[in-house]
Amino acid sequence: MVLAKRPAATEGTLRSWLLEGLQTDRKQIEHGPHVKHSWWRVMCLTGVDYFSTLGYQPGIAALAAGLLSPLATLFLVALTLLGALPVYRRVAAESPYGQGSIAMLEKLAPQWWGKIFVLALLGFAATDFVITMTLSAADATAHILENPFVPDALAGQQVLVTLVLLAALGGVFMLGFTEAIGIAVVLVFVYLGLNAVVIAVALVHVLEAPQVVVDWQGALGVNYSSPLAMIGLSLLVMPKLALGMSGFETGVAVMPVVKGDIAERIRGTRRLLTTAALIMSVFLVFSSFVTTVLIPHHEFEEGGKANGRALAYLAHSFLGDWFGTAYDVSTIAILWFAGASAMAGLINLVPRYLPRYGMAPEWTGAVRPLVVVFSLIGFAITIIFDADVDAQGGAYATGVLVLMLSAAVAVTLSARKKRQHAAAAGFALISAVLGYTLVDNVIERPDGVKIASFFIAAIIVTSLVSRVTRSTELRVTEVRLDGLAEEFVNDACGDIHVIANEPNARDQAEYNDKLRETWQTHRLRSSEPVLFVEVTVPDASEFETELHVKGEERYGHKILTIESSAVPNSLAALLLFLRERTGGVPHIYFHWAEGNPAVAMLRYLVFGGGDVPPLTREVLRQAEPDPERRPHVHVG
Repeated sequence: MVLAKRPAATEGTLRSWLLEGLQTDRKQIEHGPHVKHSWWRVMCLTGVDYFSTLGYQPGIAALAAGLLSPLATLFLVALTLLGALPVYRRVAAESPYGQGSIAMLEKLAPQWWGKIFVLALLGFAATDFVITMTLSAADATAHILENPFVPDALAGQQVLVTLVLLAALGGVFMLGFTEAIGIAVVLVFVYLGLNAVVIAVALVHVLEAPQVVVDWQGALGVNYSSPLAMIGLSLLVMPKLALGMSGFETGVAVMPVVKGDIAERIRGTRRLLTTAALIMSVFLVFSSFVTTVLIPHHEFEEGGKANGRALAYLAHSFLGDWFGTAYDVSTIAILWFAGASAMAGLINLVPRYLPRYGMAPEWTGAVRPLVVVFSLIGFAITIIFDADVDAQGGAYATGVLVLMLSAAVAVTLSARKKRQHAAAAGFALISAVLGYTLVDNVIERPDGVKIASFFIAAIIVTSLVSRVTRSTELRVTEVRLDGLAEEFVNDACGDIHVIANEPNARDQAEYNDKLRETWQTHRLRSSEPVLFVEVTVPDASEFETELHVKGEERYGHKILTIESSAVPNSLAALLLFLRERTGGVPHIYFHWAEGNPAVAMLRYLVFGGGDVPPLTREVLRQAEPDPERRPHVHVG
């Protein structure tokens, strides 16, 4: 067995602490951390993002839809329960290892096009998750600074306070994933409980003063010509409420954290998604109703007491400043920790793609280095946008909607492939609605696409640079021989001589000519047995691979055939494997390639071939530092 090199951690050092729990095994990455949790606890972790939108969603709805806020919210809830929820329940069943809809779409485009497509989707995912962290922390800061008990010294310090909140969030994840889930459970139960109290008290006030409902109905009749006009306008403004649909992609991203085998993980995640959607739908419907009928519209506008904090306004108005402050503290805490849901999504999603593509260092398989990187990115975004919630809202909604649309398209294609025509038609309709919502959002707030484009460009550039710098790693995780190949290796005696052959016609003349060339060029004695090795590259865009070596006998010649993503790396891995199996240092024979070496290097990076001899030697040099034990490379 030959394993690709992994980052080494020195015991007792900062490096050791940072790389603790490094996921180096592909199966370990797929199955997630060793410590698993019940679905409802994981729901709380993803729910801190989803449920925290109650802090600002009613205010956004009131500004966008005005008197139609309850009706527009009903349409949003319908899209959630009849659209997003069925889509992601299917994504959970078809992508149970946490890759989400991105993995389902990855297979649609071949080779490098598929990788670039995934990187673009990861750019939107990064936009969604990172902006979730910064926007939520900024909104928590707004709640802090607007509380009547906060000292005046903090006035105007929104950037500083937001940076402190982001640093504290990163600190929680530096302690561990389990600690983050424990905090999330407490915050969600307390926050939902306080919201239930506020909404219940508000409903009591509505029942005691039914005139507010009569006045609202009268205003609707005055401002809108017919119920059909109300429905049409509500549908038009509904995309502006898209922030209230966040959390679904994170729900499937953290699937490997859910306790149980694959079947139990899928069932648990479906319960998680359904329960969160139902809870949030109930709160959204009632909160939009009570805030619309009880709060004067001018208070929702900029500078108003209900701007971005409608339920907090009701808490202070109906239950007093002490309860209102307790509600503010709970809101601040869950908004601050809403970034935990995003951070969890990032540290579960990134190791499943970029290291596998060779487009990120291996240390990205560890949690703590990723937390540091994403925290620093969050600091930069906060400073650039001056901790402004509104400035970041467009990018947040764009990221959420692109991921939802990609999920809807993925399940539509999946249903069509399985000939489930009714399901395919339903998911296609959902895709169309989400597509309309996305386009409307982009037209309304194009800054979201600009920010997402920056993330996409940054991911693609850094990924390609990483791929180039890691290209001469061994890149082979395991070598397996079939029965005939085992027989060839076992029959080899003394030094093993391997002739690298680029397969063309694969006829008798080709092998005879290659063997004669090797005898003449390298003075190899004709009495010494040789093995031919042939490597073909079906997909050069892959990075790490398992080598499945097959034995074949043609015209009296023994041939080892391999399919791999890169010829030099596979040959180097095979030579190291032969050395371990036989105890002797093998020899491999090449002829010099014709052409420009720079072009050959580019061919190697893109197509996995190129100037094979020097690259094979370089991979061997990096993999085996001892020249005495390093397989010999002969070129002539």
